[in-house]
Amino acid sequence: MRNSPLTPPYRALTVGMVALVSLVAFESVAVTTAMPTVARALHGLPLYALAFGGVFAAGVVAMVISGGWSDAKGPAAPIWIGVAAFCGGLLIAGSAQNMWMLVVGRVTQGFGGGLITVALYVVVGRAYPPHLHPRVFSAFAGAWVVPSIAGPGLAGLIVEQAGWRWVFLSMALLTAPAVLLVRPGLRGLTAPGDGSRRGRFDRTGWAVGAAVSMGLLNVGGQRRGAVALVLIGLALAGLVMFTPRLLPRGTFSARPGLPSVVLLRGLAGAAFIQADVFMPLMLSRERGFSPSAAGLTLTIGGVSWFLGSWYQGRWGQRLAPRRRLQIGLALIALGVATAAACVAPVVPVVVCVAGWTFAGFGMGLSYPTMSALTLRLSAPAEQGVNSSALQLSDSLFSTTVLAIGGTLFAAWVSSSAPAAYLAGFTIAEVLALLGVLVALRAGEPAAAAEAPGTPGTPGTPQLSPELAGQRSAG
Repeated sequence: MRNSPLTPPYRALTVGMVALVSLVAFESVAVTTAMPTVARALHGLPLYALAFGGVFAAGVVAMVISGGWSDAKGPAAPIWIGVAAFCGGLLIAGSAQNMWMLVVGRVTQGFGGGLITVALYVVVGRAYPPHLHPRVFSAFAGAWVVPSIAGPGLAGLIVEQAGWRWVFLSMALLTAPAVLLVRPGLRGLTAPGDGSRRGRFDRTGWAVGAAVSMGLLNVGGQRRGAVALVLIGLALAGLVMFTPRLLPRGTFSARPGLPSVVLLRGLAGAAFIQADVFMPLMLSRERGFSPSAAGLTLTIGGVSWFLGSWYQGRWGQRLAPRRRLQIGLALIALGVATAAACVAPVVPVVVCVAGWTFAGFGMGLSYPTMSALTLRLSAPAEQGVNSSALQLSDSLFSTTVLAIGGTLFAAWVSSSAPAAYLAGFTIAEVLALLGVLVALRAGEPAAAAEAPGTPGTPGTPQLSPELAGQRSAG
């Protein structure tokens, strides 16, 4: 029983944290389902994209703030403020009388969700022994995947039977029990040391710049012609300027240890979501599948993701983290390759479905491993900022790659649909194969891996003192 996060010392905290993660995940999926109805009811179609882009932008800023705040003062305060913002945003959105009010609610939700998700990683590092970290992150992965499978249907039922407002209001009501479960476990989780270095939120400005750049990228991806090129160019320039300030130094050169883990999170997430977006469209437009049948591939991928995460948490620990990451990225590359093969009409669709099952399993194997490895490679006073970097990498890479892939697709689909799909799948395949190579370095703790900061600022060791003698086990 010592290997279970559901034993009495941890049970309430584990259930409460998984419930919070599930609510944040369900909010994302359910609102996507309900938003067409919301936009029509509030006559707010021109603000439709902003209702989503604003959430991502607010989340980026909140993740950075939460990382520094958790390291400086402990994770409890970011969680309480995050829950308050999340619930407040839900109430604002659920009572919105116009689309601008709904956008304000959505942005507030996004900010609260960003505070919560990063702070929960710090809770895992402070409240659980290291051997339980993979199991807890496996549960977190399930808390994201299950809503993605059941969420659309449930949200549609709520919209039809109770009205779209209850999609928001019901989640605000469900948050209270989760908070009550988490509360006892947060007592005593203070910052290790004085937290003076991370007490300064000196990266918030860079986070705002990155968030604005992400917004420009989303807007540019929806435009055409010279305006689109200008907006996308400005956005990419902003991301090149701001992103390195938010991630560990050495991330883009795949420095062994933490920088490679953070880079790998971005590569894996971007590769998977790029193919995940284009595959249902290809099956619907080119193979004549109904929307529900085409979307079934996403459900299959979600189920296999859950199974991969479950396997990782129970039996996958027999493999070294580096080996699990290599296998996971190789499975993602295999899944993307089979999806690309289905661009050819002679290839049976069952090949695509089978391949995507492998890709989902690879994600389930990789994501919890990267999360646990990030804590393992972080000094206690750096767990928040490094967890923030891990999730920022995922968000920034995925947003950038989707915008680029969508722009190429829109430019080519009218002249050659196969070339347009292959462009998207090729980007995903290159990222996945690059991830296989980066995984070779992700399991090698560096003695002096450097923390996020401005160039020229000395880094701090990322390996916690109690694990300093275990480098060879990475």
